[in-house]
Formats: sequence, C-alpha cells, structure tokens
Amino acid sequence: MKLEKMSSKEKSGLHPRSLHRERYNFGELIKCCPELISFVKLNPYQDESIDFFDPLAVKMLNKALLIFFYDVDYWDIPPGYLCPPIPGRAEYIHHIADILASGNQGNIPVGNQVRCLDIGTGANCIYPIIGNRTYSWSFVGSEIDQVAIENANNIISKNSALDGVIEIRLQKEPANLFQGIIQPNEYFDFSICNPPFHSSAEEAMLGSRRKISNLGKKKISNPVLNFGGRNNELWCKGGEKQFVQRMIIESRKFTTNCNWFSTLISNNTHLPAIYHTLKKVEVLDIKTIQIELGNKISRIVAWKF
Repeated sequence: MKLEKMSSKEKSGLHPRSLHRERYNFGELIKCCPELISFVKLNPYQDESIDFFDPLAVKMLNKALLIFFYDVDYWDIPPGYLCPPIPGRAEYIHHIADILASGNQGNIPVGNQVRCLDIGTGANCIYPIIGNRTYSWSFVGSEIDQVAIENANNIISKNSALDGVIEIRLQKEPANLFQGIIQPNEYFDFSICNPPFHSSAEEAMLGSRRKISNLGKKKISNPVLNFGGRNNELWCKGGEKQFVQRMIIESRKFTTNCNWFSTLISNNTHLPAIYHTLKKVEVLDIKTIQIELGNKISRIVAWKF
C-alpha cells in the first residue's frame, strides 16, 4: 500500500482513511514526478518542503500527489486558476463516504452507480478525481467558466480511468446552481460544493494579506494568492453565506433528484443563518462535520429532505 512508503510521522486531525496522514516523502514524490525536484528545499527545521506561497510549487506538488496516490497520468491547470490543497479536498470526500455509509448499514457504497454532483468543479477537477479514484464513484461537475470546463475535460480525456465516469456541464445561468444542470428524472446520491468565500475582490485580497501576515511573511501590498483562483472561484455577491443560503433554497426544488446535499462552510459565524434557512425549507436531517487541516478549521454541512 502506498502509505507504507511515507514517513512514520503522522499529521493530526485528518480522516482515518486519508492517504495524506503521513508527512510527505519528497524522495518518493520526486520519483513519480521529477519536475518537483526544483521546488523542494530544506525549511528552517531542516526538513524537505516547498514554498507554499509559490503557486508553481503548489501546482507541482499537487501533480505529484495525484500521480503517487491516485494513479492520475495527467493533471494541469491554466495560470491563475484555483490550485487546491489535495489533502483538504480528500477530507470532504471521505466524510461524504461516511454519511452515505450511515444510511447503508455502515457500509460505504462504491462503484460508478454511486453518482455525485459537484457544484463548481473548477479547472482542477479535484473532487471528481479523488472521489472516483478512491471509491469509484461517477461524477457530474457544473461550471460557469468555459476555460475551466475545457481544462477539466482535457484532464478527463488524458486519463483513461476517468473517461466516461466524469462529465462536466456548463451552467448557462450563473444565478442557478441545480437548475439547468440536473436533468428531469436524473438522480444523485449526493451533491458537494466548495463555495466562493469572499463577497468582493477587495475582501479576497485583504484575506490573503491577513493569511500571509499570520504565517509570519513580510508585509506586502499585492500578495499572490498561494492557491490562485479566478473571481468566480474566490468571491461572489454576498459571499459564502448568501451563496449557501441560495443553494439551500434551490435544493428544495430537487428533493427527488438528490439524496444528500452538502457544502463546505469556512466561516463558522455563518452557521446560524444557514441553519435558519435549512429549518425554513423543512429539511428532514442535517449533519455538520468539522474538518481540521493544520491551523485551518472548516466544516461540512449536509442536509436531506
């Protein structure tokens, strides 16, 4: 098993089934992705690492992790598009698996008959990749960005294991989330979403400045977001709270098309308003799961009718 190749020092807080609980073994990662070598340096603790504020370094690490852990032959994203941390995305998928198991006598359903809808897949196509390579689920991803769709489709077409089990659909009406994507009589076992966090481009930039300051970086006026991100990936009118409330209200129209709806919530102060909206649409069940990644805490909120 690939985990046996990694260091014995475990990261705390990750899901028991996560392939990323061990510290990165850069020697093994470089073997499968030689381009990574130019980005690996010794950190102040004399451990091999990369500069996580260098978007190219983060992208190359992602590429290596996808090759090593998920047998992905090809993966790339256009400049400026969101380059997400793989371990965090895997956490979401594993917790969704647990939710599905809770309604299946404790057994995680696997195979491409399990269908997932990923709202806002992005150019990176990360959730469908991890979900399919880990549990063999099939995915439909939605996107409003044509460049992101073309890149995601390129990733799919260049990986034979993904071709035919991941489909990317264009959302022609940005105000809609499920409408125009879910077809009549179509059924999904669950939906996932990583919503835009900020309410404006200015807020997104301020958030990046705070993040860099908290991590001890020197003060700079125009920080480069270490994971990149286009406008629609990072912010929307009303930010995370209004986006999720809109999702909840719209999900009420698709109660027979999806078993579990879910979303990530980054800001815990948004939870009361989100719970209020869930109560208003009369959901049958709500689950909240906390995710810890280093110093960052987020949560999954899932609901069903």
